[in-house]
Amino acid sequence: MTTTPQATSDPLPDPMAPAATAPWPELLSAAAESSLSTLLTATDRDWSRPAHGLDWTCRETLDHLALGLTGYAGLLIAQPRDRYITLFASLDPAAPVPACLEGIRIAASLLTSTVRDTAPHVRAWHPWGHSDAAGFAAMGITELLLHTYDIAHALECPWSPPDGPVGAALARLFPDAPTGHSPFDTLLWCTGRIPLPGRPRRTEWQWDGTPARDRNATAASSARI
Repeated sequence: MTTTPQATSDPLPDPMAPAATAPWPELLSAAAESSLSTLLTATDRDWSRPAHGLDWTCRETLDHLALGLTGYAGLLIAQPRDRYITLFASLDPAAPVPACLEGIRIAASLLTSTVRDTAPHVRAWHPWGHSDAAGFAAMGITELLLHTYDIAHALECPWSPPDGPVGAALARLFPDAPTGHSPFDTLLWCTGRIPLPGRPRRTEWQWDGTPARDRNATAASSARI
């Protein structure tokens, strides 16, 4: 059974702090390393099982993860204003699980390098808010952490992610998240995976990738109309 981490002394990043203050490439790398090191210990288990709470198998969930991480890098590179990119990454369907995890490492590295090389003013389309490099890094962290949880839970593989990437992604994408719980439990609640004390499990959810300064500018412009 997957365990969730207890609250630690690591503080949650200030959700109103400038994105530049968070070391996003390092946080993304730490999330990828935590996820992959855990999943590599479970390569001999039955990956045809459904991932926890999903319609995909554990193996199919890796396909989704590869697509998402590569897609976020592609969006930052192409910077479309109103659509997804035309590149769709995929894993070799005949490849064994360890080789598929190598593909996830490659995809995470591509996104990390792209985040590091993207200027702060760059924006790209996403259905849940046009975002900057920090936002796409937070999305990549969230994808890695959530789907590692989904797979590890199904494979009965204990795992607790590091608080740093969790807290940073939570503050960036869910600035109105409730307080008083461990960062990962809060992220799992925000994404409809678990209930919290006094809060039932969410049946609908989405993050907001829009940078705080863009949201504030839009609100200020609307107030003048």
